[in-house]
Amino acid sequence: MGAAALGLFLTTAATAPALAQTPTSSPDAAVDGVDAQLLEAMAADLGTDVAGAQDVLRFQADAVGTADEVAAVSGDAFAGTWLDESTRTVYAAATTDAARAAAADAGAVPVAAEHSLDDLEAIAAKIESSPVPDVIPSWWIDVEANDLVVDVVAGGDQAAADFVATLDAPAGAVRLETGAQAPETFATIQGGVAYNINNQSRCSVGFAVQGGFVTAGHCGVAGDSTTYGTFQGSSFPGNDYAWVSTPNHTPVGSVSNYAGGSVAVKGSTAAAVGATVCRSGSTTGWHCGQIQGFNSTVRYAEGSVSGLIRTNVCAEPGDSGGSLLAGNQAQGVTSGGSGNCSTGGTTYFQPVNEILQTYGLRLLTS
Repeated sequence: MGAAALGLFLTTAATAPALAQTPTSSPDAAVDGVDAQLLEAMAADLGTDVAGAQDVLRFQADAVGTADEVAAVSGDAFAGTWLDESTRTVYAAATTDAARAAAADAGAVPVAAEHSLDDLEAIAAKIESSPVPDVIPSWWIDVEANDLVVDVVAGGDQAAADFVATLDAPAGAVRLETGAQAPETFATIQGGVAYNINNQSRCSVGFAVQGGFVTAGHCGVAGDSTTYGTFQGSSFPGNDYAWVSTPNHTPVGSVSNYAGGSVAVKGSTAAAVGATVCRSGSTTGWHCGQIQGFNSTVRYAEGSVSGLIRTNVCAEPGDSGGSLLAGNQAQGVTSGGSGNCSTGGTTYFQPVNEILQTYGLRLLTS
């Protein structure tokens, strides 16, 4: 499926990795302050009620610690973790018996893997530095299948296969997925708390930071003026992030719920593959789904963007820059995607902690 850069709103609270808030020991830390609108949207997506959605958030919070411990004890044999929320299970893949035993001791269900995560990321890096044919719009690591997925547009199978052959990747490490659409940026840029850029285009506020807000990089470049301030930094393509200073306005650590209220954000602890996440967007409101992978690369017409979170959450033009949340934890800002919220789609997000770390920003919480 193709990808398209969007343009939208976010206000939330998270900090660079070193400053990200860590869940407290309270059993309700994962659900404290989580907006009712988000819980209802999440419950609808999961086919449960609000209490069930809260249980999933508690499980996700606990799973973060398990996943981190597994990664630490598995070493070079680590091949990734993912969640099964229906059974409250953390799966951990590893390439050696010793690492799988350590994963089990850490509380995860061990899964045998042939390729380590380092190996798959090395293949992705090789693709990144190669002359990639136009028939390949994106690629991402599927930790559950233990391979690197290369998306291919219709009719590009042979060209993609010929390119993959040049990578000298181990057998079974790369999988071609055909039928993708060529990526494009969405022309319509509108969002929750809208702002105009140079009186010519419109995007939406992202997560609130001290002194301003972060948003999608394709919305503007450094020096561009906006309704609330001036772009201080921007990166697109390569990345898709930017930040705007707002000296005469006061950003707050929350996200609009498009129902007359706001969602408080408590931190920016990254969720795992398989975790339920919800996206807030001005065009389509709240929509939920699951994280499918990290470090995804998408090739927009303007150039490639790497390091994205891939999800099966839907989005439409105007949802760009919008917030991705796992409970009350900020995850990323909407970059682009394909499909729509009638038939479903794939959406990619720029991780918020990378934005904060790059610019030395402090995320606002509430």
